[in-house]
Amino acid sequence: MTDRSLSLALVGLVLLVTLPALRPAPAAGGHLLIVGGGEQPPDLVSHFVELAGGSGKAKIAVVPMASSEPVETGKEKADELAGLGAKVMVLNLNHDQAMSDSVAHLLDDVTGVWFTGGDQTRLTPVLLGTPALRAIQAVRDRGGVIGGTSAGAAIMSDSMITGNQYRAGVDTVGYYDDEFPTIGRRTIEVVPGLGFLHGAIVDQHFIRRERQNRLLSVVLERPTLVGVGIDESTALEVEPDGRWEVRGAGSVMVYDARHARITPAGAPLLGASGIQVAVLPTGSRFDPQSGTAVLAPR
Repeated sequence: MTDRSLSLALVGLVLLVTLPALRPAPAAGGHLLIVGGGEQPPDLVSHFVELAGGSGKAKIAVVPMASSEPVETGKEKADELAGLGAKVMVLNLNHDQAMSDSVAHLLDDVTGVWFTGGDQTRLTPVLLGTPALRAIQAVRDRGGVIGGTSAGAAIMSDSMITGNQYRAGVDTVGYYDDEFPTIGRRTIEVVPGLGFLHGAIVDQHFIRRERQNRLLSVVLERPTLVGVGIDESTALEVEPDGRWEVRGAGSVMVYDARHARITPAGAPLLGASGIQVAVLPTGSRFDPQSGTAVLAPR
């Protein structure tokens, strides 16, 4: 090796040693804006429109099938968004319509999709496995935003809490109740969601309705999933690089049991130690890749 070749090799070695580890480049795509239910502060609604392109440019599809009154609910949300300068259409679909390519093409130039509240189990059977769902996913892939509130928040993750729960040894079918008196195995029904948020599971109305036992039960049985409890009037914004920011009036609670010690699957009781818990008020951030939180400075 010549002196010049040796010098170049040494320079390359120094660069390899001294350059800091680089974070992976942000994934292509847009945002999620996941609201925990209740009243939506005006700044959250206007932020959704801005993420969709802003006044005069945003084209938003409202998906109201979770509601028991989808026509009225869809129109109310469409009017609110149109008042902020967005062009809005309501997609109130049944499963056969969601299977239609012509319906899916209605979303070709949409920049934002909003899922209303209601009952998430009304919505997922309509959209799962359909061209319409793939078209909605494509909205985010090309830089748009997908948002929703309450039931429209629950459907965001790969796995979805339905609202049904079971009393061990008593119930053979699920029942709905806003009281969750225990942390235990096989007490909370979880089914496939729409799959916009990976590696996590969302609960809504979280602090207001004291749903901590519900989400802890779910997370301890599925410790690969980060539990996200979003309070009313509060949003979790998922950025294109996968990191989270809290917006709105309340807080988001995070239960991370990925490195916890949990009682074996066959054990009659469900217990754990080493769970990481974060209470994140508005302005706080969380990196689900590293599990680190940064609290808002104020």
